[in-house]
Amino acid sequence: MASSLIDLIDDPLLPHAPGSRPFDGEGLASRTNVLVSGGTLRTFLCDVFAARKLGRRSTGSAGRGVGGGPHVSTSNLILRAGKTPAAELERLPRGLYVTELMGFGFNAVTGDYSQGAGGFWIENGERAFPVSEITISANFDDLWKGVDAVGDDPDKRSSIQVPTFRVAQMTIAGS
Repeated sequence: MASSLIDLIDDPLLPHAPGSRPFDGEGLASRTNVLVSGGTLRTFLCDVFAARKLGRRSTGSAGRGVGGGPHVSTSNLILRAGKTPAAELERLPRGLYVTELMGFGFNAVTGDYSQGAGGFWIENGERAFPVSEITISANFDDLWKGVDAVGDDPDKRSSIQVPTFRVAQMTIAGS
């Protein structure tokens, strides 16, 4: 379902991480769940209700809001860091280094993804000039299969930890 470089885990047991928790929203013991390994889907996150509907066991992944019932949620969702130094990901003849995303545009039926973006245009391995108010788009399946490099620099300040990664091809629009 994704490039062989993609390893995605949900780990509520990381010491001092923002989304860590010993128990989920239904009181079950939390556990580390490998969602994608080497680009292959390994499991889905399930609370008790979802697990029952799927004929599976809960993955200890229930969250709970202040006034609501339990629901499936992530804890510390992590795209594992690769071995490529992040600065090396910019070493390409031409490309776009995205530093910010704006808005939301995803069609879950077709998999089409489109989002406002800003960052830097790359020429000959160097940041040539800043760009803003552009749109990037791709089919979500193609986007994940097109990841051709994963950096070694995960941002650990959030419960969603993602290193720099490079996608071989996307559509860019704007001036």
